[in-house]
Amino acid sequence: MNKKITLKNLQKMKNSEKIVMITAYDALFAGIFDPLVDIILVGDSLNMSFAGREDTLSATMDQMIYHTQAVCRKAERSFVLFDMPFGTYANEDIALQNAIRAYQETGADAIKLESGSEKAHIVRHLSDNAIAVFGHIGLKPQSVRSEGGYSIKGKSQEEKDRIVENAIALEEAGAAALIIEGVKPDVAREVTARVSIPTIGIGAGVECDGQVLVWSDMLGFFDEFMPKFVKQYGDGGVFVRDAVRSYASDVKAGSFPDEDHTY
Repeated sequence: MNKKITLKNLQKMKNSEKIVMITAYDALFAGIFDPLVDIILVGDSLNMSFAGREDTLSATMDQMIYHTQAVCRKAERSFVLFDMPFGTYANEDIALQNAIRAYQETGADAIKLESGSEKAHIVRHLSDNAIAVFGHIGLKPQSVRSEGGYSIKGKSQEEKDRIVENAIALEEAGAAALIIEGVKPDVAREVTARVSIPTIGIGAGVECDGQVLVWSDMLGFFDEFMPKFVKQYGDGGVFVRDAVRSYASDVKAGSFPDEDHTY
């Protein structure tokens, strides 16, 4: 598909074609990823991967808008998803105000918010005001402090039932798709079967309608912590260090620039 991917395209892919999502935070990588993936997520994960923070909670609307603007300049084909940062959807009015700002100031196709049945009314309010919303259930990174850390969800029957209930409530509220993070595979499988909207997993097994990874994790650039679900498809950190080491060596030796690299 060479045309711009729309929400209708993604919804038609459920049960027929796996959806590929990756994060990006700038125009350079958005341009590289754009022909290869279906969705680019401008995730608040940038607060950890690139801002050096311990969690995502201090990401701001200004920060997310800046990065989404950059991504949208080069994402000609991919569907672009704007990750709503912590505190920007605390109630219906705040959520709508910030979602409208995200829409007006970037070219994002939808927004994502960490949510369950307790925020279904916010999803409904946004949907009623022409905002496409992706829900995010299971492990929710913005809840890391209130929950005392990160933990896999859906281990007990009670947790499993709650996650399924959250998914159904969000679909009924008008959510266009769901991100399912850090849950046992049988839970993601049941959610995917119970809802008619696409599900995209991260650490949730293979039976979701699609998958998402943070690009710096899957390309081997971020090695401070590596979740079990991340598969490294490249060793970018080693590549960059070796290249910079060679450059520094040439400069120190006076062999760069040579005649081929001089006007």
